[in-house]
Amino acid sequence: MAQHVAQPTATPALPATLPLRTIAPWAVFFGILMLVLLYFVGAEQGATSVFSGAGVHEWVHDARHLLGFPCH
Repeated sequence: MAQHVAQPTATPALPATLPLRTIAPWAVFFGILMLVLLYFVGAEQGATSVFSGAGVHEWVHDARHLLGFPCH
């Protein structure tokens, strides 16, 4: 007695499409956010300082060294 095994039909998996209009606002938002964070970690001290005092510098001090920015 031969048994028949049903073979599944192979349908190609298609990637989901995301319209650029959906992604663009989020990409711009996160791009600006990353630039602001890069400024605070890399340049918020001395002549380019936006805030007076050393508060921001102390908050991001270890991140400066981790990313290779000189600070003293």
